[in-house]
Amino acid sequence: MTKKTGTPPAVSFTGAVKTYGTVRAVDGVDLEIGTGETVALLGRNGAGKSTTISLLLGLNEPDTGTVELFGTSPERAVRAGRVGAMLQEARAVPRVTVRELVSFVAGRYPDPLAVNRALQLAGITELAGRRVDRLSGGQTQRVRFAVALAGNPSLLVLDEPTAALDVEARHAFWDSMRAYARSGRTVLFSTHYLEEADAYADRIVVIDRGRIVADGTSEDLRRSAGGNLVSIDLAGRATDGLDLLPGVRSVEVRGDRALLRTDDSDATVIALAGLGAIRGLEVAPASLDDAFLALTAREKETV
Repeated sequence: MTKKTGTPPAVSFTGAVKTYGTVRAVDGVDLEIGTGETVALLGRNGAGKSTTISLLLGLNEPDTGTVELFGTSPERAVRAGRVGAMLQEARAVPRVTVRELVSFVAGRYPDPLAVNRALQLAGITELAGRRVDRLSGGQTQRVRFAVALAGNPSLLVLDEPTAALDVEARHAFWDSMRAYARSGRTVLFSTHYLEEADAYADRIVVIDRGRIVADGTSEDLRRSAGGNLVSIDLAGRATDGLDLLPGVRSVEVRGDRALLRTDDSDATVIALAGLGAIRGLEVAPASLDDAFLALTAREKETV
């Protein structure tokens, strides 16, 4: 799914594979991200997100397949200042202030963002004179964001960007990210907070066991996993036959309740009423959490 702009996509993976011993961390990934898109990368721990990001940034090379950014290699795109990254693993630089660090990084790029603007977007203007190695975890995370912005990149890559941030700081961060993206930048972020992907991404890519198992809008993912959830009290009755009701994709038992994932909740409810099985009936749209769990569970069943 790529915007038709007549220019190369911001990100292009073609049959990318990366193995570590017997583990295929990235297993034949095909992915395009168009210029100006904001894309969330979701996956369980060990699903392949971090390896995918390392290939994208040129920190690793694929064993087979290709990875390109703006029609060139990741290494060239990074050197040209077209890519900014905020990674999880980064150590604080000792004995330098926030402003000194951001200014130093900005000075390495051909067309940097104004330092004051980077500090403002990251919400750390008041920390400019503080030493980086004396900041809290949440403050350090925001400094990493300012460093990622310093080069004024066309592609911003954020790996778990709101880890260590409190709720207020998380909201402030996403406001800043959206302000930056509105100027036509491309943003790729990974997160364990599914509500962030739901709220801030134009598109969500789910990776599991090194493969892309879903790619679309939040609504697309909900629909692909079964658009609605119908639940009833079992009241001691068996679940035999519930999976055969109209629209039902799967049945899960939680305590004394049956949870039916369905493409057609109206038809499912009518069929349940015909069986006299509507005690404690509840109908709700599937959440992104439900869709994510269903998609990754489905992938495990096919391996």
